[in-house]
Amino acid sequence: MATGVFETPKPDPFGGMPRSLALSLPSAPGGDQAPLPPLPDQMSEGTLSKPGARVDIPYADEPVNPKVVEDSVPTALPFEFKTSGYKCVTDLPEALRPWRDRPTSWANVTPNSEHVYLDGKGVVQYRPNKTAAGYDQPVTQIQFGLGCITSYRTEKDAARKALFLKRAKAQADRLIEKRVEARGAWYFPYPFNFTHAAHSGITYKAPWYSGMAQGEAISLFTQLSQLDGLTEQERTTYKAAADGAFASLLRADDARPWAVNKDKNGYLWIQEYPINAPGTSDYTYNGMIFAMFGIWDYFQATGNPLAEQLYDGSLTTIRDHFPRLRNTRWFSYYCDTHRIPAPTYHQHHINLLRQLHWQTGSPTIANRHDQLIDDFPAYGLRSGSVAAIAAGTHTLYKLDTLGAADSFGWSSSKADKQLATKKVTFSKATQAPVNVRRRIMGRGIYYRINAGAYAGWWIGEAFPKAFLRGEYVSTTYLPQRTATFPANVEVTCVKFGTDGTTGSTKTVKFAKESNAPFDRRAVVNGRPMVRITAGGLNGYWAPTAQVLTDGR
Repeated sequence: MATGVFETPKPDPFGGMPRSLALSLPSAPGGDQAPLPPLPDQMSEGTLSKPGARVDIPYADEPVNPKVVEDSVPTALPFEFKTSGYKCVTDLPEALRPWRDRPTSWANVTPNSEHVYLDGKGVVQYRPNKTAAGYDQPVTQIQFGLGCITSYRTEKDAARKALFLKRAKAQADRLIEKRVEARGAWYFPYPFNFTHAAHSGITYKAPWYSGMAQGEAISLFTQLSQLDGLTEQERTTYKAAADGAFASLLRADDARPWAVNKDKNGYLWIQEYPINAPGTSDYTYNGMIFAMFGIWDYFQATGNPLAEQLYDGSLTTIRDHFPRLRNTRWFSYYCDTHRIPAPTYHQHHINLLRQLHWQTGSPTIANRHDQLIDDFPAYGLRSGSVAAIAAGTHTLYKLDTLGAADSFGWSSSKADKQLATKKVTFSKATQAPVNVRRRIMGRGIYYRINAGAYAGWWIGEAFPKAFLRGEYVSTTYLPQRTATFPANVEVTCVKFGTDGTTGSTKTVKFAKESNAPFDRRAVVNGRPMVRITAGGLNGYWAPTAQVLTDGR
């Protein structure tokens, strides 16, 4: 029971700021999840080169025998590893399933860019530049194929639908054609040398293999086999291909090729860049999670208990290594070995952890996701975004950044250096157009004013003195999560009005800890908040600074 509910807390916290601004949301912009960044290019931070003339890749040269492939799938795990009992949620809504957020656009169904193009059979080829020869690159082919499958599911035009399916099958068929069979498993070789200078300085000699490709191939084959529009022979072949790829995750690193191993502490890893010398693999986070999506797809389709155990072990690894992934109040690290901050991968880590929460319902994983958002939130704002600024004196800052469009506005050479400050005083509350909301290195969250007398200056986020109007970096949770209101602590919650219509507040204080479900987290008018979905606070937003969210 609440010991007190006060509609208008005293003293009024909104001195200098009209309640119509502080307690209302504009009709636009904001209100949705941060846009997805482009898929990471596995080759972007290294150099490709042609292998020597004597390199012989042992491609399989026999037709696929589905029964033989099925019988070759191991019936035991490759080794013991740490687990936690995580279970896969297999009845996810369609929109939350792997790769549904990554459709191939119709404009890109026949790509021809600096690095990718289609060969005569409609298969993606990867090239260092437009004048260089192209190569089969499994991850690029797989991700393109998965995007085509996603588009096929939603496309209404029959001709477009047929081409999306044709493209997806072409990628899968090339992988099958170029497979290497070893130890009863299928592997998908990289037929070029690759030096990943940024993270290892090691040259991977053709043929080399990637656990990321192995796991993503399982997704491609499994999802393709579930579509209509296939012949029964095609469906059987793709199911067999999924079995062959899955078998590779059940083979240890005691022979070559391999894709999974365990570290000295007993944690399972799916290695994006497997290296035989102990301790030299990158232990890369994003590549492992993308591979886990293939395991989820395979378990959803087959119910194979080994798949769920692999998923359990992989998620246990991600959870327990999160302190090494996280870089508090900055960009997260790319891999466990080299721990280099990765601006281009930080938003991917956020999106991937969100999907792991959907796939398991784990509040711990959801909490890790929340921490990454707070460390460095998605920074771009829609046109028309405004910051409300209270009456009084404020400090503005000139900062050495790259602006809104380039490299997350930050560079190591500029390092967000403070160039100048300016004191400004407003006799009444005002608003300013802004186009960036991001963390400044070594500081808090700031807004970049992009028009008017103070264009190019930054102001710090400090509700209710200066805050971005609207709802941003939103996440919807499935299943819902739990917020705990501490005992004997006043918490002021808000039900927001719209476009200047003043909302309402409720300040509650409970004699004992009290739990409430929430379904959404967002930065609302400049504060991280959660939306309560039951009880007397149903529809109200509670500040995360005043409640405890589950999974900590």
